[in-house]
Amino acid sequence: MEIIRGVLNFIDIIAVIYLIYFVINGIYIFKERRRLKSLSLNHKLAVIIPARNEEKVIGNLLRSLKKQDYPKELYDIYVVVNNCTDKTKDIVIQNEVNFLECETAINTKGEALKVAFDKLKELDYEAYIIFDADNIVHPKFLERMSNALSNGYELAQGFRDSKNISDTWISGCYSIYYLINNVFLNITRMNIKKSCFINGTGFMVSKNFIETRGFVADTMTEDIELTVRCALYNEKIAFVEDAITYDEQPVIFNESWKQRKRWSIGTIQCFKLYFKKLIGKYSFESVDSMVFLFSPFIQCLVAISFVAHLILGFVQEGYINYIGKILSLFAWYLVSIVLSILAVKFAKKQIKPYLKGILTLPIFIVSWIPINIIAMFKQKAKWEKIEHKKNVTIDKILEADYK
Repeated sequence: MEIIRGVLNFIDIIAVIYLIYFVINGIYIFKERRRLKSLSLNHKLAVIIPARNEEKVIGNLLRSLKKQDYPKELYDIYVVVNNCTDKTKDIVIQNEVNFLECETAINTKGEALKVAFDKLKELDYEAYIIFDADNIVHPKFLERMSNALSNGYELAQGFRDSKNISDTWISGCYSIYYLINNVFLNITRMNIKKSCFINGTGFMVSKNFIETRGFVADTMTEDIELTVRCALYNEKIAFVEDAITYDEQPVIFNESWKQRKRWSIGTIQCFKLYFKKLIGKYSFESVDSMVFLFSPFIQCLVAISFVAHLILGFVQEGYINYIGKILSLFAWYLVSIVLSILAVKFAKKQIKPYLKGILTLPIFIVSWIPINIIAMFKQKAKWEKIEHKKNVTIDKILEADYK
């Protein structure tokens, strides 16, 4: 029994250290915001959009991209038509946008990007901008990413916002989750001149980086993999707070489960591929990446420890203070609400549209525990489509922006 208690106490200590690490980094949100210098250089950009059966939403993305406040001769749009069986390609042609065909079966977004990089490598672009087909883009996005390139960054992540914040509690939780990532993960690291994290969509990678480092997509999460590889290469990623992408979030739990399972599997795949390599690097970015890759395991260990403490409480009288445990759960819930509110406020948003997400985020986080457990034992997963159908234009988004 003493050995079990010792193991559980050790897990609790690891969890506390893990929490302290993020608290220390999060404090830098109070540091003065670090902004990139405004430079006048204009760069030739290629916008790449992997798309598989996205006829309901891709038109609005293409129209928002054509409204960019950026010289039209300095950017081209390419849709990677990934084995579509709907009218996606027809809509691309109607909008007079370039398309790239995938001649073979593509299993992940990373593989679709590899197809695009290979087909565009002989053209005179200086950087690639990546979006998902369900996105809508702020008119200043390309200008601000071009400025990041002028500031010497080979990679940059934009601010990932939502276009369906209050549709359901699920979309609300996603919206809060991304605000927390924007504020406490990326703005804080930008403030202390450290590397930020690529976050799936709305990011820039230079052609030079692709040519010299290559683009690897060996996992389900090409964004995490790219971030980790940057840590290995000592390549810093900028966070461009005012380059905004409006993303459509899942609205039902089943779709959220599928998507987060893919994320967890990809994170664990990255852990297996890169953790040992990161140990050999002595930098903030390598430690940061290791901590991030370890997160699914930490979450599972904490959950197992909590349940084990409860079981031991039934077996051994007086082992556990149940009132204390209940109070700790309530305190954790309150901390989650406070963290969410701070994220909304530091992102300069209004609280009301995010209320569903703020109140239910702890449920969303707890539901990730079984997902992570499944991901540990199921490392092969097929790509499953998340249905996108939020038909909204950039003009409507800007009118209703909750700032």
